[in-house]
Amino acid sequence: MAKNLTRYILFALVLGIIAGWATNAAIDDGSPASAERLKEIAEYLSIVTALFLRLIKMIIAPLVFSTLVAGIAHMGDIAALGRVGLRSLVWFIGASLVSLTLGLILVNVLQPGVGLNLPLPPTTAASGVETAAFNLKDFVTHLVPASIFDAMSTNEILPIVIFSIFFGVALTAIGDGGKPIVKGVESLVKVMLQVTDYVMRFAPLAVFTAVASAIAEKGPEILFTFGKFVGSFYLGLALLWGLLIVAAFLIVGPRTKHLVRYIRDPIVLAFSTASSEAAYPRTLEALDRFGVPPRIASFVLPLGYSFNLDGSMMYMTFATIFIAQAYGIDLSIGQEITMLLVLMITSKGMAGVPRASLVVIAATMSMFSIPEAGLLLILAVDHFLDMGRSATNVVGNAVASSVVARWEGDLDPEEPADIEPPHAPTHRPKPAPGSEHF
Repeated sequence: MAKNLTRYILFALVLGIIAGWATNAAIDDGSPASAERLKEIAEYLSIVTALFLRLIKMIIAPLVFSTLVAGIAHMGDIAALGRVGLRSLVWFIGASLVSLTLGLILVNVLQPGVGLNLPLPPTTAASGVETAAFNLKDFVTHLVPASIFDAMSTNEILPIVIFSIFFGVALTAIGDGGKPIVKGVESLVKVMLQVTDYVMRFAPLAVFTAVASAIAEKGPEILFTFGKFVGSFYLGLALLWGLLIVAAFLIVGPRTKHLVRYIRDPIVLAFSTASSEAAYPRTLEALDRFGVPPRIASFVLPLGYSFNLDGSMMYMTFATIFIAQAYGIDLSIGQEITMLLVLMITSKGMAGVPRASLVVIAATMSMFSIPEAGLLLILAVDHFLDMGRSATNVVGNAVASSVVARWEGDLDPEEPADIEPPHAPTHRPKPAPGSEHF
């Protein structure tokens, strides 16, 4: 089942498009009653998708905790942990700047919003998306969980990472006294990856209902109406993929050409469900087979889900300038550069916020006198755009983990990409003492 998961998901994706299109064509006659009926059908279909995503959320917190603690316990020393963390943050900042800048350049070159000439909405018009200004105090204090159980119950990855770091470092510090707990945590990793295997068996069904509900409710016309915007954005994502893979090739070497083959399963899953979280467990397994030591992947990947969402980064500048273009609002180069820097900072404070990209955009638009109601322009196609940026987030974090592993000089031999994935990160003993990892 597992080695054919990509094939099943792609098949479900095609079936979902056909079923959604057929449902929309059969019911939609342009009347309010038909629109309400299609919305009701979409809600019923989305139940399956919602259940699948809840299953994913159910395993994320214990999986992040167990893999990260086990990885730190086998890191060797605190200096290695600090070095991996610093190298990860250096890559995250660089990748975020590249993603934001690429979105800014492309939206100005392609100008997908120019010519729409939409009238400015009333200043009181709202988008319906809750906004929140960046608050340094709230962001920093939120990093440390008041209760690890509260952080786990709400799936807030960053506070879980902070607690796991403290827990793993403490296990390392007490030495032999912590070995029973380390063994228990390693067993928990195996259990959670086995649970992941069970959950992933429902992925094709979830993909089918997700795509069918979106197409049934909105109809295929929505893609044609915003075709230039959607097409331009996906062109930008393709270029970003190219830049990330080229950068990885320069650092990691020729084996980078195999990386996409290893992570194709989580890429397709993230794209189909429009959820980066859904792909987390599979990405962890794929990186292990590619040769990234679990002690590095289990540390870099959770951090990346908070600080290295490359697809979302590009979307923020792209969508914000598109809305300004649609209303005929001219922004100077200085304003656009300022916007880039503002988004660079505020986006890091929105980790764990639902629909974080839209929240950050809404919070930023008012600073540049762009009507907040302009978000309604992109809400109609946001699901289809979210599919692309979720897949890009997976690529970006896979590249980040591979690059950091190479910087650490610690890439293992590759395993065959098309075999059944292991239920837990594999043991690869090394001749050098002190280099073991789980």
